[in-house]
Amino acid sequence: MAPCSLRFLSLLFLFSAVPIGIIVTLETAEPATHVYHYHSSGWFRECSKWDSRHRRFLVSLFEGGLAQVTVPEELSQPLEEVTVVRETHLAGNASLGLAIDYPRNRVLLVHADAIGNRYGALAAYDLTSWRRLFFTQLATSSDEKSFADDVAVDAEGNAYVTDVKGSKIWKVGVEGKLLSVIRNPLFAPKEWYKNLVGLNGIVYHPDGFLIVIHTFSGNLLKIDLTKGEEVKAIKLKGGPLYFGDGLELLSPTKLVVAGSYPSARLVESSDGWNTASVVGTFSGPKHRLATAATVKDGKVYLNHLIGMGYPKKTHALVEAVF
Repeated sequence: MAPCSLRFLSLLFLFSAVPIGIIVTLETAEPATHVYHYHSSGWFRECSKWDSRHRRFLVSLFEGGLAQVTVPEELSQPLEEVTVVRETHLAGNASLGLAIDYPRNRVLLVHADAIGNRYGALAAYDLTSWRRLFFTQLATSSDEKSFADDVAVDAEGNAYVTDVKGSKIWKVGVEGKLLSVIRNPLFAPKEWYKNLVGLNGIVYHPDGFLIVIHTFSGNLLKIDLTKGEEVKAIKLKGGPLYFGDGLELLSPTKLVVAGSYPSARLVESSDGWNTASVVGTFSGPKHRLATAATVKDGKVYLNHLIGMGYPKKTHALVEAVF
């Protein structure tokens, strides 16, 4: 059949109309929880975090850079995304995980080449002026296979960046110096297929340890920084947390795990994160793909990867209720 024939085009339309019809139905359905919609210039947004001091969401741009979505006191929707960081040398690199470091008035942002894997990097930007404070290259295409993905910052200002491909963690000092690489056998399950997508979301717990998720195995891991970066698997009841992506602490004992399905899970621990249980789930707009979580005024909001609409793309930050 000729690719340009009327029959071919008719069949193409017929097959494409089925998923499009489903998406239209999902998009027009009344949302079950509160949603912040905002207009954007790009199709993909990997991570959003609520900046409570300035009443805005900070959003990483898949085309490289950082944007803010200000939430006014008198809310009118959709909101508007405004780019605050766009660096020419990032061309071809996506900006992914981010973490707000209030004590040092800065945001840490992970950059990685989503297609060519040229290099991975961590940058820091001042929250007021958006001046770049440092730019630290973590890996290049000539190194072992790697993909910088998410970041957490400890009380001293050290940053920890996950490698979703090589399942390791880069440690970067407060001034931007690459200090070390954390490796452990628990980071890599024995089954090869479980290592296709490895260490992903990461958070710092105020008691001095990191919690990180391994996406394809669903394992949740605790890295105790007070004990020489000791790594232990958190024993999960109601797990494993397959396809877990971004993490966010709702409280010292409650952790939100964003993911493709369900959209989010609420995990709770009563023993310092030696063991934990899944105590709630939330299903949001599956076609948009939840990739990160943040907390605004005590409520959890999920960042979704995919925007909808044309020419203006509309993204959704959806409240997760467990």
